[in-house]
Amino acid sequence: MVALTGGCATPPKHEAATVTIGPEPKSAAWKAIASAADEDRIDRLGLAWYGGLADAKPRHGKEIADEGVLLKPRAGLPFPAPTPGSYNCRLDTLGSADRKTPDFQQFKPFFCYVQVDDQGRLTIIKQTGSRRPAGGLWDDDDPNRMIFLGSLALGDEKEPLAYGQDPNRDTAGVFERIAPFHWRLVIPWPSSGAKIEVFELTPVADQPTG
Repeated sequence: MVALTGGCATPPKHEAATVTIGPEPKSAAWKAIASAADEDRIDRLGLAWYGGLADAKPRHGKEIADEGVLLKPRAGLPFPAPTPGSYNCRLDTLGSADRKTPDFQQFKPFFCYVQVDDQGRLTIIKQTGSRRPAGGLWDDDDPNRMIFLGSLALGDEKEPLAYGQDPNRDTAGVFERIAPFHWRLVIPWPSSGAKIEVFELTPVADQPTG
């Protein structure tokens, strides 16, 4: 009699799947803080530029052209972080989101200050005026820009509220270097009624030595 023995086939081994986790995106830090509304405003920056310029150019084309790179979309250059110190600042606004605001405005110069804390966090403070935005700058995935998240001090208030304390005062935008020693802070869809606010920053010639 012939005995038949059935062998048990060993199933092939399957290696465990491996998941490679890369570095966290730089934008994760500011997106963890920004409100959904402010993140949406930043996402719609291109629409703010398009709408603001479309509103303003028919009657203010020369003034806009005279501002040069300041009012040109997608003009950001690498290494956007500013040097701490005092800055001469100006504000232009483009477009009208509420049909009441003029479609182009240029405001008188004022002073801003850029400071850095012990952790290297940069903060911008508008020092004069009835509406004084102040806030921190955050690295972004786009190497040609930083993200601004701040709030407004109004009237004779000594200090602005912290970002997130009052959504009606929260301010979000994009900070860019547009030429050597020349920066801008762009606020899309601001509470002022414009479609876009563009703050120009150039260093004060005689910086305090401490």
